[in-house]
Amino acid sequence: MDTTLRDGEQTGGVSFMPHEKLQIAKALLRDVCVDRIEVASARVSEGEKKAVTSICGWASARGFINRVEVLGFVDHHVSIEWIISCGGKVINLLCKGSQKHCEQQLRKTPEEHIRNIIEEVEYAYARGLVTNVYLEDWSNGMKDSPEYVFALVEALRQTHVKRFMLPDTLGVLNPLTTVEYMRKMRRRFPDLHFDFHAHNDYNLAIANVSSAVLGGCNGIHTAVNGLGERAGNAPLSSVQAILKDHFGIKTGIDESKLYTMSLLVSSCSGIPVPQNMPIVGGHVFTQVAGVHADGDNKNGLYQNALMPERFGRHREYALGKNSGKANVLKNLEALGLELTPEETKRVTERVIELGDKKEVVTPEDLPYIIADVLKHDTMKETVKLESYLVTTAYGLKPSASLRIEIDGKSYETNATGDGQYDAFMHGLRDIYENRLHRPLPLLTDYAVSIPPGGQTDALVQTTITWELNGRTFRTRGLDADQTDAAIKATIKMLNSLG
Repeated sequence: MDTTLRDGEQTGGVSFMPHEKLQIAKALLRDVCVDRIEVASARVSEGEKKAVTSICGWASARGFINRVEVLGFVDHHVSIEWIISCGGKVINLLCKGSQKHCEQQLRKTPEEHIRNIIEEVEYAYARGLVTNVYLEDWSNGMKDSPEYVFALVEALRQTHVKRFMLPDTLGVLNPLTTVEYMRKMRRRFPDLHFDFHAHNDYNLAIANVSSAVLGGCNGIHTAVNGLGERAGNAPLSSVQAILKDHFGIKTGIDESKLYTMSLLVSSCSGIPVPQNMPIVGGHVFTQVAGVHADGDNKNGLYQNALMPERFGRHREYALGKNSGKANVLKNLEALGLELTPEETKRVTERVIELGDKKEVVTPEDLPYIIADVLKHDTMKETVKLESYLVTTAYGLKPSASLRIEIDGKSYETNATGDGQYDAFMHGLRDIYENRLHRPLPLLTDYAVSIPPGGQTDALVQTTITWELNGRTFRTRGLDADQTDAAIKATIKMLNSLG
């Protein structure tokens, strides 16, 4: 069960718009094919009600409605009626899984709390809702008051509760205590369905998920990119890979959609994915050390079961101070370039030299480096920017005028856009798509970096990621002006297309 839209939205600074929630819900159920999604907490806001209503409407029309769940509270049926008014069919009822929470937060006896829960469960059943229960603070409950936990579950097992969801609410478990507590629940209640909900406060969410599986749990809660309260939840992509590779468990997840799912949630949440995050991080399928690239040529000596193609990605070979000849050869091969051993050695030395200066070297830089090192026209520039003017003014759309030479012929155009660079790209697309009838790559990522220190005349490096016919590649430009740097990166892209 994925809880990106509920617990994931409890990440600091994250608030999804209703249309974003619908888009993410569609992708999770239809494309990634998770079993269930938890989409909201009841009674939060009118915006949340709009989001849940739209998700439930879409899910009902496609037969997914029983896979959409909403967190509700023991609140004299208010949450139940809220969920029903949105078109929901499943409530995840929040109960107290530790005696401490029951007595100190609710100020009720265990008997009173159990009686109130049963009233909600029976009312939900009468109103046609499926009920799961969260035992909030279950991990501390098992540590400090296990008999309270057992009495609570014993009372609720006689009702219409479908799933018992066991959260490590404060992230206090470790792998040993997780498997111990889960096995105690399984031995005591072998016929019940238990979900495990991990939190990552000690960076143990994934380890605890593995232990919960060993302990016999029936379901795992995840969030895309590990979003969630405080340090977050167990990441969907990592849980899927571990279940398949380490436990041999077959799920319905479409692994090839996990990366695009990660990008979508990152874009909507505004929370960037760490470059080294397993499965979905920008650098996790990049070989940096030359010896690793060499090993890939020798029966995949430095590869494991996490092949990039499995997740809709591809292997890259970094260029920098740790590059060896094998890295350079791999990139030359991808670009369709062939050099002699001596030429390759000289190019490798230049790449290492640039890396020592902390310069970023992309594969698309290689033809320029080759031309510079070998002092001949290895990189033939078929596209030359002759002149351009970009302007912006208050109250007017930014505009661009440009003249560009393509295969020896000059073209001029004018265009407007939402920004100076956008206006430039609109002009470029007019020339390429309307006059030359050539496709232009789709811009999929745009990153700007500047040196620390805050000088306004510092050089700006703009790195742009492009996609064309399933091929993804990057080009970069360096200039004191961000727009000029982006334009330089764009001209590199055009020349790399040939």
